[in-house]
Amino acid sequence: MITRLLLVCVLAIGLQSFAQKMPVSYDFSEKFNDRYRYSNLVTIDDDGDGGYILVRAYFQGLILKPKGYFIERYNKDLELISEYNYKLKGMQFVDGFTKNGQLNLIFLTYDFERGMYRYTAHTSNLVNYNFKTTNLLEFKTPAVEGAFGRNYYNRNFKNGFSTTLLFNPEKTGFIISTHHIKGKKNQHTIHLFDTNLNKKWEQDFSAEVEEKNYAFEQIALSNNLEETFIVGKAYFKKKRFQVDERKFQYELIKISGGVAKTQSFDDPGKYSEGLYPIIDDNRLLCVGFYADRKDNRYNGVSYFDINPSSLAITSKKYHPFSEQFMEDKFGREEDKVIKNLVFKSVNVTDENDILFNAEEYFVTSSLQVTGAGQRMKVERFHHNDIVSAKLDMDGDLIWTRNINKAEVTQGDGAYASYSSYSKDGKTYFFICTAAENPQLINGERLIFKQGLSRNRNVFLISLDESGKLDYEKVIGDEEARLPLMVSKPLIDSAKDQLLFYAKRGNKKQLVEVVFK
Repeated sequence: MITRLLLVCVLAIGLQSFAQKMPVSYDFSEKFNDRYRYSNLVTIDDDGDGGYILVRAYFQGLILKPKGYFIERYNKDLELISEYNYKLKGMQFVDGFTKNGQLNLIFLTYDFERGMYRYTAHTSNLVNYNFKTTNLLEFKTPAVEGAFGRNYYNRNFKNGFSTTLLFNPEKTGFIISTHHIKGKKNQHTIHLFDTNLNKKWEQDFSAEVEEKNYAFEQIALSNNLEETFIVGKAYFKKKRFQVDERKFQYELIKISGGVAKTQSFDDPGKYSEGLYPIIDDNRLLCVGFYADRKDNRYNGVSYFDINPSSLAITSKKYHPFSEQFMEDKFGREEDKVIKNLVFKSVNVTDENDILFNAEEYFVTSSLQVTGAGQRMKVERFHHNDIVSAKLDMDGDLIWTRNINKAEVTQGDGAYASYSSYSKDGKTYFFICTAAENPQLINGERLIFKQGLSRNRNVFLISLDESGKLDYEKVIGDEEARLPLMVSKPLIDSAKDQLLFYAKRGNKKQLVEVVFK
């Protein structure tokens, strides 16, 4: 009996020492067979009935070409209840969402017979998938390469026509921007739609583009959709620039009641490098990054409190990156350059703090020789360090942190990058990596390196209220036999739940993670 008691005590101590630190539980669906080996996840949403809808673009052929969209519906117990093959080719997928039991897929296509671009919404119920098409907008213009764009750097406006579509984070509405240049004609128009696909207004923005071209990046909408706030990168149209001149500036555009107003943010020695608009109660804020030189190097975090009526800046604050942040990122390296940060998430906590996260993202290209001796351009997409910052509502900095990682992909970026979630004053990051363990230097500097294994581990990294870092492997590769599309979860804040899609080859499953 004494021996048994001692054994029980030893086991209890062992279990306690290996107890999970992170407050999450997870559940796997069964593994399902999948008929489409090559596909990209384009939409994941709730179905309005406790379940989930997933849409994938799939590719087939000796030379892979897009053939259609495969729709999967799961119930709340992660059981696959229906599948549908929507055979549709020749259209560029833009975005998708569900509302009132309807699936809406938005496409951009070019009608060569009529010589025009057309935005269309394809809408169906979730039972018999009887799609109907609604024309949203049409533009008569010659076809150009890369008409739809939302690249973050070096936007091309020389083709004569460019367009983009942006939802607000809550997906209560979206804008479509169209910019048409032909000879002396320079027409830029902004259109707002609600999620019932009704056009609310159309705004002529042509006067503002006489001297600048705008690449819109983020939008915020008032609850009644009567006020629209757009953050854009405004590129000056001068033919020649001095070496010390900056070719762009960030601007905030407000459209309300048929009137457009703009506000710029640059100060002497302070140049915006990305801004994100936040509507909180009756306040309008912009947070982001800034550079203190004109060479695109990021030097810190910026904050602007803005009068939502006039767009006058009532308060602004600049916070250089802290010593802790620089040590996180570079250690003892001398060449300390921070560039190419792209927003991943921004939210206001229950304690009225602002948490925002970005990723070091850039694209490289090279020429490779194929087996037939041809030279082919190959693009590689780099998803590197995580940058996280916390401000109070008045713009005072609480902390900034950097998490080192290096990921590169030539294909589907859904498996790279990360997703984040905030709860009880803490920020959590999900990373899916082939690395077995990260490097932790001096107890604070965390480095993830891209491993070589085919299987993937899921790590959860946390930053607490004071910015202290911790991490844990929450799902090992022995359980997660299929890699998670970690950067494209469905997040349900009301249930403190994230849903991930996992797929490899002809197998697929769902992974549900719940915060306790």
